[in-house]
Amino acid sequence: MAFWRVPLDAQEIQVTRGLVCIIDDRCKGCGYCIEFCPKDILQFSNKFNRKGYHPPVVTKAGECVNCHYCEIICPEFAIYSVEMPPESMQS
Repeated sequence: MAFWRVPLDAQEIQVTRGLVCIIDDRCKGCGYCIEFCPKDILQFSNKFNRKGYHPPVVTKAGECVNCHYCEIICPEFAIYSVEMPPESMQS
């Protein structure tokens, strides 16, 4: 997204990054996490879980902003994100 101006404190703000964790066997393949992810980092995988559904897979691992929306919207509690330490984001 391009802004027409930059906030004065833009250099001081650190955007958190997250690591998405998926519990494949809990997933029922509803796709809510994929459809509503604000950064579009998820897609359906080609593999099946034990229930016969395609669980999501992370496609853009470094772009998660740790908003926790995927875990809030998941009806099966099959996905969650954890904050990555700042030193691992710089590499």
